[in-house]
Amino acid sequence: MQRAFVSVVDDDESVRGSLPRLLKELGFEGRAFSSGKEFLSSDCVDSTQCLILDVTMPEMNGFDVQRELRLRGWKIPIIFITASEDEAVRAKAFDQGAAGFLFKPFSDTMLLSAIETALRVR
Repeated sequence: MQRAFVSVVDDDESVRGSLPRLLKELGFEGRAFSSGKEFLSSDCVDSTQCLILDVTMPEMNGFDVQRELRLRGWKIPIIFITASEDEAVRAKAFDQGAAGFLFKPFSDTMLLSAIETALRVR
């Protein structure tokens, strides 16, 4: 069985280092990107089956990346992540079609559950 490909976009270097390793442990393929622009210009967009996307980043925030993906016709399920426990941001994410939303720090179990849900709605 082919492992699902999950991309991570986060400007935090520690997240970019740890999440791909965790994804591999959980049975997924993964690659991390430091910005929305880096992800959008990569050759991974077409193969990404789930996107873990930080809400707050310089230049392009998570909602900007989501909007750009839609404009380009990509329908990748997105799990937003953020260190800011703001319920209004969480509500906005779901209003705009997020497949999941996690406040940092989150557990391996929470991440796995969110990814499995996102892959089902794909």
